[in-house]
Amino acid sequence: MNDPRSAAFAPESAAAEASRRSRSLLAASGAHAVHDGLTDLIYVLLPIWQAQFGIGYAQIGLLRGSYSGMMAGFQLLASRAARHWGRARMLVAGTALAGIAYLIAGQAGGMAVLLVALLLGGLGASVQHPLAASLVADAHEGGGGGKQALAQYNFAGDIGKTLIPALVGLLLTVASWRTTVSLMGLLGLAAAGLLWWLIPVRSDTGPGLAKAAKAAGGPGSASGMRALLLTGALDSAVRMGFLTFLPFLLKSKGAGTAGIGLALSLLFVGGAFGKLFCGYLGARIGMMKTVWLTESATSLLILLALWLSLTGTMVMLPLLGLALNGTSSVLYGTVPELAGAGSKRDHAFALFYTGTIGGGALSPVLFGRLGDMAGAPVAVMALAAVLLLTLPLAWQVQRGLKG
Repeated sequence: MNDPRSAAFAPESAAAEASRRSRSLLAASGAHAVHDGLTDLIYVLLPIWQAQFGIGYAQIGLLRGSYSGMMAGFQLLASRAARHWGRARMLVAGTALAGIAYLIAGQAGGMAVLLVALLLGGLGASVQHPLAASLVADAHEGGGGGKQALAQYNFAGDIGKTLIPALVGLLLTVASWRTTVSLMGLLGLAAAGLLWWLIPVRSDTGPGLAKAAKAAGGPGSASGMRALLLTGALDSAVRMGFLTFLPFLLKSKGAGTAGIGLALSLLFVGGAFGKLFCGYLGARIGMMKTVWLTESATSLLILLALWLSLTGTMVMLPLLGLALNGTSSVLYGTVPELAGAGSKRDHAFALFYTGTIGGGALSPVLFGRLGDMAGAPVAVMALAAVLLLTLPLAWQVQRGLKG
């Protein structure tokens, strides 16, 4: 006979599981939005700091590079630290550290203090991508919807990139940069407190949860993971390289400063929705078909951006943004399947994000050098050609998923 107590507790258990998934997704998405917003906020502040402290372009590059370098370099250490301290503690501590960094920057009197603040901010930001992404993946283990949830998490980062710099732009019209930056520091601290309340207790990778995840997950695929890492690095390299050349490409077509700003907005809006749309598409037609579709379309549209008129390019940019950014959601959603279960996911996400950020950082330097030697159009065509290398890599990833 069926135990009536089982029937009584089943709905409650299902409701509790649904609540855990929604809280995990909300916490991870909120962390992504805040961290990505604070990261891209630096672009708004660099011209202000240049005028305030009289620093040159090399020092500006050092400030920006210090934040992104720390963020990329410490992701693997963050995933390892989470095994001992727990995801919740690491996410909360990293978010709080990013907030403290902006509070320090708001009091900076020179280049040295700014550099220290941005180094601390990058260190705090290093925890977000690997831990928040694996938090979403683990919360949806065995229940379906993991790829869609990761697409929503990915989309949230673009929302933060849009809203926080825009908010700061408005605040700067009524308050000093020091007050505005300090308020962003308080935002980081408030986000850390909210994360501490939101993240479910069971989200940490302790022995019990790791054992359960191992039972539910598969063994993973090392060869598939290597192919996925290279795919992500190439995708990010082409994206960052094209973004570097796009303003100059538009300028050559006759666009002014306002036109370039509008073009970038069109591209980013398309990209934000591309991350959401392609995550759902990948869950329905598969990773390989989606990557072949988006990367082929991106390569073709990049070439069209060279040959179309300014008006034609502006009309095409939202579609290009959708394809250019959308692939990343499909790739992120594949990491848990190739990584195996338990704490391997934290490590796999850390490797993946380190590779993609590293590829994106190197690309403008390498293709910029090519542009200096052969001209910007040749460099852009080379970017379109390099992107096609992801097609056989996606096939190798698919083999890893099947194997």
